[in-house]
Amino acid sequence: MKQKKIAILQPNYIPWKGVFDLINQVDVFVFYDDVQYTKKDWRSRNKIKSPNGEYWLTVPVATKGKREQLIFEAEIDNTQIWQSKHYKSICNSYNKAPYFEKYKYIIDEIYINNKWDKLVDLNIFATKLIADTLGIKVEWYKSSDYNFTGDKNGEKVVKLCKELNCNYFINGPASKAFMDDELFKQNDIQLKYMEYNYPEYKQLYPPFDHYVTVLDTLFHCGEESKKLIFEKGNKNV
Repeated sequence: MKQKKIAILQPNYIPWKGVFDLINQVDVFVFYDDVQYTKKDWRSRNKIKSPNGEYWLTVPVATKGKREQLIFEAEIDNTQIWQSKHYKSICNSYNKAPYFEKYKYIIDEIYINNKWDKLVDLNIFATKLIADTLGIKVEWYKSSDYNFTGDKNGEKVVKLCKELNCNYFINGPASKAFMDDELFKQNDIQLKYMEYNYPEYKQLYPPFDHYVTVLDTLFHCGEESKKLIFEKGNKNV
């Protein structure tokens, strides 16, 4: 039987390079957006390198009285002026980077040309836009479109794999502790975990930090970003 690879991940805000490395390994990518939204997490924030060190960009999300809300239900608090602030922070931090002008259209699209009410729409748009910039070709889905239940030890993940006719599930290393390997074997789904190991590149403001938005990589490395992310890392896939 031909392998059809899938990855399933919560939609993150302007993600780091490892997310795009993972997406590039698969045929199908599912935004796992029908699980509980968690505050102060990668869903609503990410880091950039600024002249004053690492700097968090946080999207304000309305959470009062919404403790149990799911990711796809999370609404952005647009009473706060966040889009222009994020845009200015990125511009001020990277306008001297060698490829800033080439990829500035990405942040123009995210922060200037669009307005956002739902966090999931913002995150999916940004992820797809950056993936397209990196030349990634994949089938995109949202788990909320399927309304599957059962989230213990990967039960819902298995259902998504079977629904989308995928038999090879690639996951991030942080999920090892939560997955029941035997459940995947019983359903004839091969389970593998990514191993992230990337070379450093010259950032405007040392010391080097891998765990920043992928925009940092694009602004500093240009077209070489593809080679750095997709070819130079060691992956157990």
